[in-house]
Amino acid sequence: MLQHPFKPIVFKGCKVLILGSFPSVKSFENSFYYANPKNQFWKILSEISGYPINNRDQKLWLLKELKFGLWDVIKSCRRENSSDSNLKDTLVNNIESTLQDYTTIELIAFTSKLAQKLYNQNFSHLNIDTIYLPSPSPAYAALSLEKKAYIYKESLEEYL
Repeated sequence: MLQHPFKPIVFKGCKVLILGSFPSVKSFENSFYYANPKNQFWKILSEISGYPINNRDQKLWLLKELKFGLWDVIKSCRRENSSDSNLKDTLVNNIESTLQDYTTIELIAFTSKLAQKLYNQNFSHLNIDTIYLPSPSPAYAALSLEKKAYIYKESLEEYL
């Protein structure tokens, strides 16, 4: 059973909590969220904010500047690769506790259909707005980087 290797990245005054499913193999190797160089997450945030992101410190700064938090729904699971369809025996993180600790969070944004599904199964009783954002994964190639960035910007506009 794999345990989630990172703590949530949430700052005081955070408005949006972005939830993925579970870190990829590359993220495990590089000890940070969305660490696969082909993953478009950081490129999308750079596009919508206008700030360049070249290293971990800039990523953390940008999240804090945007008032975005970052975490995953899954606490532990079994898997053979990074695909969400491969995640088995999932246990979820205590999202409710995090929301109680950070009462300024107004929106939860999902970057994975699996994350959204597991959240809805376990936390649908919570009174907080949620949205689905297109997956930044390299496996989701139906939309271009530009189209994904446009959707993120439109969806998160009132929080930017």
